[in-house]
Amino acid sequence: MPGTGLDRRAFLRAAGLGALALSASACTGFATTGNGGMIFLSTQFRPVDEAEAFRSLLGETVAGVSYVTIEDGPFAGQVRSQIDAGSTQIGLLGGLHGDLAPLADGYLEDVTDLLAGLGDRGWPAEYLELAKAGTGRTWYIPWANASYVLAAHADALQHLPAGADENALTYDDFLDWAIAARRANGNRPMLGLPAGPKGLLHRFTQGYLLPSFTGGQITTFRSREAATAWEYLRELWANCGPASTTYDFMQEPLETGEVRMAWDHVVRLVDAPERDPRNWRMLPSPRGPHGLGYMAVVAGLAIPKDSTDPDLARRTIDELSKPHTQVELLRSNSFFPAVAAEIPEDLPPAIKLEAEAVKRQQEAADSILSLPPVGLGTREGEVSKVFQDTFRSIVLDRADIRSTLDGQARVLQGILDDLKVPCWAPDPAAERCEVM
Repeated sequence: MPGTGLDRRAFLRAAGLGALALSASACTGFATTGNGGMIFLSTQFRPVDEAEAFRSLLGETVAGVSYVTIEDGPFAGQVRSQIDAGSTQIGLLGGLHGDLAPLADGYLEDVTDLLAGLGDRGWPAEYLELAKAGTGRTWYIPWANASYVLAAHADALQHLPAGADENALTYDDFLDWAIAARRANGNRPMLGLPAGPKGLLHRFTQGYLLPSFTGGQITTFRSREAATAWEYLRELWANCGPASTTYDFMQEPLETGEVRMAWDHVVRLVDAPERDPRNWRMLPSPRGPHGLGYMAVVAGLAIPKDSTDPDLARRTIDELSKPHTQVELLRSNSFFPAVAAEIPEDLPPAIKLEAEAVKRQQEAADSILSLPPVGLGTREGEVSKVFQDTFRSIVLDRADIRSTLDGQARVLQGILDDLKVPCWAPDPAAERCEVM
């Protein structure tokens, strides 16, 4: 990553569908670092460079803490098994909302008093509500976040529709822009989407397109508005580069000039503007009839029941949630602050561009917060496959939209019935999640 000494390209090539919780570690259990001290067990920053960068920051922030990483799949099982056996070896936990929420009210300490003692550090109200996991108590402290945005080169920006605000695009504006750019480019599309084998296009439909068009993700999956959203995506796809089905990380075709505008995860866009940041923009995602649907990948810090050192765990949370520490985390590991923090001018240009776009999405008056699936454990991939298969059938194979949505809704409901889990944002947190 520019300015950090990290090999960002090597990191990205190791990335899988999780994008932010990527790993080179084993799939079961965890191994200590040998540094001693209270164990801070986390699903985040698992690649070697990412882990070492965070350990360096942690060591400069608080003493006596050993940062240990684990895959997200076995994370909850490891915590539960230790606490159930009465032999907890962990002092502090770090993970995404989906990692921590299923452990609330049974395996995590209530940190409502800790949150109150930290004062008003500017956490978004939505993040604080998430941290309650559907209860009246706080189970983790929001730590950091990431999201997905649009990237565009000046070559494409000149084709924005007349009167369109690049920082407040509608989906109609976005489509008109893609069409105008294609026509101006000798009928060669300038837009690309990450529809490759390891691409994150399913997050676009889950967290952006469907919430913006329907207000939901699961409960509205087969609605009339959802059918309209898929009709829209068909038309948008007709204006995408045909190689989009091979794109896993959009920064690569953006760098080479194969495409000049794209949507992707912030980590997968950061290299594109490196050589010439003045000619690049990072923009908020578009808004639809229900508002600006956006997906936030929210990480939190929690204290397990029977923590080996609850006082040190609380001090560590305090230090890691201070604005200046959060800015250093952005600088070293590309996670954006979860608290109100002024973004410094000396950040790498791409990070600064992304920070501004993420902030615009988060602070939009009509924003609709969406989450990756919560509480699905090892079956999360099955839910993602529903969205991937729906895209393949409707957009690539031109199958009938209504029958496709009905059929995939049955598959989706079968998974949810087996798991008996509540819905996640933006759908209502009903006791059972049902596709309407």
